[in-house]
Amino acid sequence: MEILGQMNFARIYTQGRLQLVKEEQWDIQPEGFHNTIRWNVGHIFVSMETLVQRSLPEYEPVHAEWIPLFAPGTKPADWTVEPPTNEELLTALAEQPARIKGVLEGKLNQTLPEPMKIGNLHEMATVEALMHFAVWHEGIHSGIVSAMSKISVY
Repeated sequence: MEILGQMNFARIYTQGRLQLVKEEQWDIQPEGFHNTIRWNVGHIFVSMETLVQRSLPEYEPVHAEWIPLFAPGTKPADWTVEPPTNEELLTALAEQPARIKGVLEGKLNQTLPEPMKIGNLHEMATVEALMHFAVWHEGIHSGIVSAMSKISVY
């Protein structure tokens, strides 16, 4: 159950970083970065949704239409549709933890239908293990957002 508290902590941190981002920074791709702040925010949301679905195949991701925009390997330069607005992304991020907590309660010890491997580094076999990865992953992207917001010059 502690991992669900960590998920809330990570999200509060992410939301705090996003409060410091100026509106005009969301779609700038600073030199040396692969994506934008908007992409990283959408990626955090989509990753949590798809990891929960990987844990519990019956779970239907919210905003599944965003997956092609923010899945690993995607980038804004390839977008052919309008991405969600800042407000849509911020609202989705704010609503996600409580919803995910409700979905996962009592299921953290379940074995994944198929273990998730990250190269040869690590294999995750339970819902809880995958959620630990999701929280770590969010922290990485929150740090990227924070860095991008600090180096952008206006």
